[in-house]
Amino acid sequence: MSTSDLHSFSKLKVFGLLLFGLTAIGFSPILVKLATDSSAFLVAAIRTGIAFIVLIPVHFSLKRNEEPREIPRKEQLMVAISGILLGLHLIAWISSIYFTSIASAAVLVTIHPILLIVIERFVFKTNFKATVWVGVFVAFAGSVLIGYSDFDGETSYANPLLGNSLAVLAAIIFVGYFLIGNRVRQKRDWFHYVFPVYGYSALTCIIALFVVEGFSFELTGIVFLIGFGLAIGPQIAGHGSLNYAVKYISPTLLSTLILFEPVVSATMAYFLFGEIPLVLSMVGMFIVMFGIALTWAKNANQSS
Repeated sequence: MSTSDLHSFSKLKVFGLLLFGLTAIGFSPILVKLATDSSAFLVAAIRTGIAFIVLIPVHFSLKRNEEPREIPRKEQLMVAISGILLGLHLIAWISSIYFTSIASAAVLVTIHPILLIVIERFVFKTNFKATVWVGVFVAFAGSVLIGYSDFDGETSYANPLLGNSLAVLAAIIFVGYFLIGNRVRQKRDWFHYVFPVYGYSALTCIIALFVVEGFSFELTGIVFLIGFGLAIGPQIAGHGSLNYAVKYISPTLLSTLILFEPVVSATMAYFLFGEIPLVLSMVGMFIVMFGIALTWAKNANQSS
C-alpha cells in the first residue's frame, strides 16, 4: 500500500468512526427522554459509571503488556479537568431534556462550533474571512430563534427557557472539554486518554448525585438499562469516536460535524414520540444548519 493510499485509508477510517459515533450520539436524547421520570443526576452517574467500569478490564489487559511512563503533572491535571468538564457537560445536557424538546436541546447543545471559532480568533489569534463570521452570526440567530419559539409557544414542556439554557451551558462546557482533548491527544493514544477521563467524569457525576439527591433516589431496572445503553452507545462509541478523531481534525472543524446529531435526534423523536417541532423551531434549525455550513465551507480555505 502506497503512502497516499495509506493516508486515504486513515482518513476513511477516521470519518467512518465519526459517522458511526455521531449516529450513536444521536440516540442520547431519545434514551434520556425515556428516563425523565427518574433523576437526571442519577442517569448521568449510571451512564458515566458504567462506561468507566466497562473499560476497566481493557485497562488491566493493556497494563500487563506495556512499560510505565512518567506522566507530567500538568498533563495529569489536564486529563482530570477534561473528565470533570465531561461530567458537568453530561449533567447539564441530560437535565436540559427534562425541561425542553429533544429537537431544541439537540440543536442548542451543538452551538459549540460557533464558540470555538470565536475562541480561535481571540485567544489563538487565528484569522478568518468575513464570510466565516457571517456564518457564525447566522447560526447564532437560528439558536436565538429556537429558544424564543419554545419559550413563546404553547407547549407541554416543563420549562423550555431553563431547558434551553442548560443545553447552551452544556455546549459551553463542551468547548473546554474538547480543547483540552485536542491538546492531550497529541501525547496520548486513544485508550489512555478516554479511560481516566471517563473515570473522572463518573466521579464528578456520582458526587453531584449525592450532593443534590442524597440517598433519596430510586434505581429501577429500566433506568439502569437506559444508563447502560447511554454508556455503550453515546458514551463509549459516540464520545469515543470524537476523542479518537480530535487528534487528527481541528476542534472547530470536528465540532461542526456533530451537527449531524440533532438531525438524527429530531427525526427519531418524530417517529418514536410524535414530537413535531414548532414551526419557528424548524426554521431556527434550518438557519443554524445553514450558518454552520457556511462556517465549515470557508474554514477549509481560511487565512492563517
